[in-house]
Amino acid sequence: MARTKQTACRSKEATATKAARKSAPATGGVKKPHRFRSGTVAPREIRKYQKSTELLIRKLPFQRLTDLRFQSSVVAALQEASEAYLVRLFEDTNLCAIHAKRVTIMPKDM
Repeated sequence: MARTKQTACRSKEATATKAARKSAPATGGVKKPHRFRSGTVAPREIRKYQKSTELLIRKLPFQRLTDLRFQSSVVAALQEASEAYLVRLFEDTNLCAIHAKRVTIMPKDM
């Protein structure tokens, strides 16, 4: 008698449960959050913040940095000056990184 190879066969119950398992997340599962393509979010944020004029640091956390009590107008002026200084510092830092043929800024650029 010739030998024959035995092939694996699945039971109908196993395939029915597997099909039900695959279709379940599509209908009632948790939807994955939308993700933008890489390289689109950062330029959009840059344009947004360059267009805006409001202060980027919240007022109360900035006020807690000082030990003394100031008038609110003085705190606003200090915050405006310090944010302008930081923006200028990071602009120069970015220029240094570009000069070194890099995109990422590093502490040695400051």
